[in-house]
Amino acid sequence: MQNDRIKNMRTDMLSGNWYKLYKVTFDYLKQNGQWQTHSREAYDRGNGAAILLYHKSAQTVILTQQFRLPTFINGNNNGMLVEVCAGLLDKDNPEDCIKRETEEETGYTITEVQKVFEAYMSPGSVTEKLYFFIAAYDHSMKTQAGGGVADEQEDIELLELPFKEAVAMMESGIIEDAKTIMLLQYLQLHPVW
Repeated sequence: MQNDRIKNMRTDMLSGNWYKLYKVTFDYLKQNGQWQTHSREAYDRGNGAAILLYHKSAQTVILTQQFRLPTFINGNNNGMLVEVCAGLLDKDNPEDCIKRETEEETGYTITEVQKVFEAYMSPGSVTEKLYFFIAAYDHSMKTQAGGGVADEQEDIELLELPFKEAVAMMESGIIEDAKTIMLLQYLQLHPVW
């Protein structure tokens, strides 16, 4: 890391329970030439990958639905969230990660993925960068039940929806997950049908 406008960086770990929460104190050179001391917290949960599966001839997509505690705490009445398949890299490269996650969560075995972009998801407080993919699927690729990994306490429902219905769910506010919205909008701008 190199930035001449930052000096005297000190990092303290506040928590390492699930992932890592750090308190970082540093001096920052403002545009007006003055140095100012900042203190911020940063949550490091690792990087991840997300994928939108699409069926070209049927014009459908595969989404998932699962309980997400942070959304429940923040006003999502039942805590259930409709999302694209996603997961943490766990030291894999993004392509291998998303193929593994797709199989675990959806039961589809995919061999070819197309990376479409990468993005920091909440750069004000979370270090995570997500790698975004799309991939074609058909029913012959369904090799197992999906639903997630029992050891990770996953209980994931699979949703196969017409693409237009998924977009309507996004537009009406039923789909509130950022990575899902981003990939649905990508497919709107770059149709595969």
